[in-house]
Amino acid sequence: MGSSGKVCPSPGTRGLITLALLGICLAGGPVLAGEKPNYDRARWDPIHFKPAIETAKDSDCLKCHQEILSRKVRKASPAGVKASEALAWYETLDTYKGAQDTFHRRHLVDAYAQSVMQMRCNTCHQGNDPREEVANSSATTQAGLTMRKHVDPNICLMCHGQFPYKHMGLPGNWREFGKAFNNSCLTCHQSIRTHRHQVNFLKPKAIEALGAKDADVCFGCHGGRAWYRISFPYPRHAWKNMPPAPDWAKGRPTESEARFLVGVEVEKTAAASTDGGEKK
Repeated sequence: MGSSGKVCPSPGTRGLITLALLGICLAGGPVLAGEKPNYDRARWDPIHFKPAIETAKDSDCLKCHQEILSRKVRKASPAGVKASEALAWYETLDTYKGAQDTFHRRHLVDAYAQSVMQMRCNTCHQGNDPREEVANSSATTQAGLTMRKHVDPNICLMCHGQFPYKHMGLPGNWREFGKAFNNSCLTCHQSIRTHRHQVNFLKPKAIEALGAKDADVCFGCHGGRAWYRISFPYPRHAWKNMPPAPDWAKGRPTESEARFLVGVEVEKTAAASTDGGEKK
């Protein structure tokens, strides 16, 4: 019996009650027409958990989270530094145009983001456990959660890691030694690691075309906007005449995470192995 007097649904045919459904029961059941919205019901809505979150569209998320795109950056910081007079770290690349903008807008609706990316809310957000925000804390909790994180940091690391110049045999960072390669990543990558960007949250053809004209398109996601001290261990998709993997790349997967593969349906993704569907 829920707090509003409604009867909770009985266990499913498989004998399991999902965490999402259990939360709705505890909060008093689904919202009925004309009923006042309830915060607890919203927190435990099935869309915040797998499998519903895997098929959720941005429009489904923005029904409740529209403010994430309507927010504006502060005109000045609490210390009094004006945004119009300061250069944000993400503005240091030639690819960024216009004034400072908010985090979610830069990833979803910014003009440059739309030209090279096709990120969705569930590209990063795969649900969380409102009780502890940790996986395996009970028999009903969602598996695969990152402890006390709403987003797995590895998702961010894919585009915000350091430039691994040592792996490439470069003497130092691209900012310092890019001129030696005509400021073009394709000086080398025209024939090395040619099978790239084949994931469903990027626009491969647009990236390749723009990257041929401006190295900042490449460098932006490969060290130019680094949040972390390490680089992401990208899968080594085979390319023509690919040499044996060097020591630093041995053991790397040969495919991206299953849910990011181009053309892979959600049903296949959900059935992927617990290692993220990566082939070793």
